[in-house]
Amino acid sequence: MRRIGITGGIGSGKSVVARLFAALGVPVYDSDSRAKWVMAHDLVLRAQLLAAFGADTYGADGQLNRPYLARVAFADPARLAQLNALVHPRVGEDFAAWSAQQAAAGHAYALKEAALLFESGAYQGLDKVITVFAPPEVRTARVLARDAHRTAADVARIIAQQLPETERLARADYVVYNDDSQLVIPQVLALHQQWARE
Repeated sequence: MRRIGITGGIGSGKSVVARLFAALGVPVYDSDSRAKWVMAHDLVLRAQLLAAFGADTYGADGQLNRPYLARVAFADPARLAQLNALVHPRVGEDFAAWSAQQAAAGHAYALKEAALLFESGAYQGLDKVITVFAPPEVRTARVLARDAHRTAADVARIIAQQLPETERLARADYVVYNDDSQLVIPQVLALHQQWARE
């Protein structure tokens, strides 16, 4: 089974593109939701996060305090790197187990959706990588419309901490353009038909 990564900067629409593949019956591993699950259920990781980021990392109900953790991590590149260094290896183990299940089920290929595919090094365990492209002004408008708690400054800071778009495009094997210049569905269908045959 081929393992295909799908990435893109915040607001690029990578989740929308991943859902289109899922609608075609392709298994999609959502790294963000799985990371939340791992951070909530992996007792070793919980202890590491509490030691690194303090008691406010988890609420009184035991649930991960995502707004607090995001605020602390995204304010300081060193803290963000620390968070990623703790979480990414555990999510990598979770993805390996999930991939084995999909291969056993006979799927031709499966997708791993992750914002930090290149930054985390997770792309190295994949066969190919798709990046979803949209220009920064389009991405910012989408995020502000989607996330009421974010400001334009928040989005600019996140974009600045992510891989530059030129580098993401250069490193990807395929690009899906989600910038309103062309239809997304035909691009997804073309890739799906190619990989389903291989």
